[in-house]
Amino acid sequence: MGQNSLFQFSIDNALEMVLIFDDSGTIIYANQSAKDGLEYEELCEKSIIDIFPGEFQKNGEILVSKCELNGKVQSMMAYRKNRTCFSSKVKILKYEDSKDFHADMLTGKGQQLYICTAYDVSVENFLEKQVNRVGQEAEESQKVKNEFVANVTHELRTPVNGILGNTQELISKETEPGKLKLLHLIERGCRDMNSIINNILDFSKLEAGKFILEPRRFEFRSMMDYVKGNHSNRIVEKGLQFSITVSPEIPECIIGDELRIVQILNNLISNAYKFTSVGEIHVEAVKTAQSGNRAELFFMVIDTGIGIAKADQDKLFKSFSQVDASISRRYGGTGLGLNICKQLVELMDGNIYVDSELGKGTMFAFHIWVELPKEDCNSNQEYAMSTDEQALLYKLQNLTENSAGEKIRKYGEPENKKEIEKKMSKLILSMEMENWEKAEMFAESVKELVEEAPREVKSAALRLKMAVQKGDYEKATAAFELLQKNL
Repeated sequence: MGQNSLFQFSIDNALEMVLIFDDSGTIIYANQSAKDGLEYEELCEKSIIDIFPGEFQKNGEILVSKCELNGKVQSMMAYRKNRTCFSSKVKILKYEDSKDFHADMLTGKGQQLYICTAYDVSVENFLEKQVNRVGQEAEESQKVKNEFVANVTHELRTPVNGILGNTQELISKETEPGKLKLLHLIERGCRDMNSIINNILDFSKLEAGKFILEPRRFEFRSMMDYVKGNHSNRIVEKGLQFSITVSPEIPECIIGDELRIVQILNNLISNAYKFTSVGEIHVEAVKTAQSGNRAELFFMVIDTGIGIAKADQDKLFKSFSQVDASISRRYGGTGLGLNICKQLVELMDGNIYVDSELGKGTMFAFHIWVELPKEDCNSNQEYAMSTDEQALLYKLQNLTENSAGEKIRKYGEPENKKEIEKKMSKLILSMEMENWEKAEMFAESVKELVEEAPREVKSAALRLKMAVQKGDYEKATAAFELLQKNL
């Protein structure tokens, strides 16, 4: 195949429409794409004015062009044979060596030749408009949703806080145990409601991209003491061990969003408390890297709770998601907490992870980057985790496997018997004091500790829990004695 034949074959089969016309506007060549797109059987001897009437016109015998003929891509309306039109992108340029052009194409009346390439963009323009409209609709929808969430949460918070304040005032004056129990339930419900409202507001801001971190200088260990103080009493009251360890490598002061770091830790510790009936909860903070005035802090929250099956772990960080429906019924929650934690951690240039095994506990770990005050950093210093810290991380990651948690749950083991005895002692004491909220917590722990027990023991534990839930002292005492007899 010669060069001219190869050239002809390439142009004829090009995807773009190709038209060649002379300086009188007469088309002397059109490839197959042009004939198909413009719906002509033959285009030769037709005028370029028929194709682009808005861009070309005749002044006597002279072709006048409104468009540019310098190879610039332009938008034009192209007309088909039936005079319907479509949007197109067009490039037209002069062919300077027209005198040497292929002889069988020189049928035009003029001397100067022009090469026009074009393609239909009507579908592309339609899709672009659709995308823009969808984007605008989504933006409007997000705006309406944000305004709705802000208004609704504000309206909800006002009566909830009113109920909470009045309830707390009544608690300070009430002495009757039955009424006090109901008032404490109302108080707890109000606090839970406020927590849900805060989660929804945070989630809405994060989804809208309007959440802004507020870094400032603060004392790291004071923050960790504050976190410990928030949770220590209730965790210890539940009969769990609770500890927090901070690596000496972390400086006294750092620069970051203290409020949001506390929020993440509070959420993870609350989850650990919620899903752990026996054993321990441990929090660890270490410094794992430093580059100039920025440091990476690594946090771990480890518990010996119910654990999470591997297949369910991918659901944890999704919004409005629980591992299963029974979790929300049994433990409560919106399923927003971990999703918010994930987004907050990512805003701090970090990631969050989970390592868990069903029935053996869970470790949530996250790392964030913070700034160091000038006196606590060296711009030329590069810090990597020390060997001791690596050993510590390994130890912590294996804490749940090496802990007594598994033996505590195995009915009949010495650890199990000891834990049941401890929980039963606290349960009867709570019943005697008519602190039914705590009694219910210990009854649930006892029920979990006898899950592998014979049927009569499990039935007695269930009856005990139901009697405690009702706050019926006589039935609860009878169920307690029956369970003790069967153990």
